[in-house]
Amino acid sequence: MIAAKSVKPALQLAYVKLMMDVIGRGLVMASQVDEEVKQEVAKFPDHFTLSMKVFPHGPAFIARVTESKHLELVPDLDIKPDLTITFKHLNHAFLVFSFQESTAQAFANDRMIADGDISYAIRLVRCLNKMEALILPKLVAELAVKEYPSNLSLKEKLTGAAGIYLKVAQSYFKRSA
Repeated sequence: MIAAKSVKPALQLAYVKLMMDVIGRGLVMASQVDEEVKQEVAKFPDHFTLSMKVFPHGPAFIARVTESKHLELVPDLDIKPDLTITFKHLNHAFLVFSFQESTAQAFANDRMIADGDISYAIRLVRCLNKMEALILPKLVAELAVKEYPSNLSLKEKLTGAAGIYLKVAQSYFKRSA
């Protein structure tokens, strides 16, 4: 594994920025494709906003729950999000996004702060875990999530991943068009 401190800060920043964008888009698309993520998102209030960011002004994404109970990315908010997950340092985000440390382990190691209702933070982590279990190869996903879903069949993984990847790719093409 690559130690976070051995990677130059500019490369860490570029990698974390890319991963933050992919994770934000992946989460939005998983809320449209995967039944388990759909059910979790449906439990958030309408117009609930969440964000993930790197302290103090690092890479970030902001998402909002729509009336149809899906997530959508929003470019900016005039108000404070209902839930913000903040990595305390770029190195901490790099550890998580390079799959050297799971999200649960990062929380346990006090590398992240949840600002908002803890039950919503737990729900968000469940959504992230399911999305990562679907889109990442099993060996990598097992490093990324606290517990890899034992009931995730290969068919469900492949169809879920294909649906998420397709929608993420489409979102990049729509943005550039």
